[in-house]
Amino acid sequence: MLSIEDKNLKVLKAQFAKPGRVEWIGLRPERAADLISVETANAIAETGLKGDHYQKKGGKRQVTLIMQEHLQAAASVLGVEAISPMLTRRNIVVSGINLISLKGKKFKIGSAILEYTGECHPCSRMEENLGKGGYNAMRHHGGITCRVLASGEIGVGGEVVVAE
Repeated sequence: MLSIEDKNLKVLKAQFAKPGRVEWIGLRPERAADLISVETANAIAETGLKGDHYQKKGGKRQVTLIMQEHLQAAASVLGVEAISPMLTRRNIVVSGINLISLKGKKFKIGSAILEYTGECHPCSRMEENLGKGGYNAMRHHGGITCRVLASGEIGVGGEVVVAE
């Protein structure tokens, strides 16, 4: 039986101020290739984003997401005006929703349904892509990894909401 405090936390963890929003989408056709910015992407169930090198059956890293707010925080730490999402090597940039709060949840982006599978920690390429201190600037700001549960289209401007 849940204590009153645990029940309150459960209620609080289920509340979101507003839907998130897709700000940017990028696909990388090959492992070391640069990302290609697109307006829409097709998420394929249990596979990933069509045209992305991570598109394959199974796995926990089919799609990666990062928060626009975390890009702004990392830019501030680095003393630069902005960080291009292309440099972070993540597929989707969202705003207005805390991605870590989606842990243990299924969520809808556009018409696709995804599932949080883990944190997406920065790699050593952040130092190369963002300059000196880039790796440390991105620590705890690297975003999340996801699995695609239901196919659908994801577009810039689309909503990010917890699935019912």
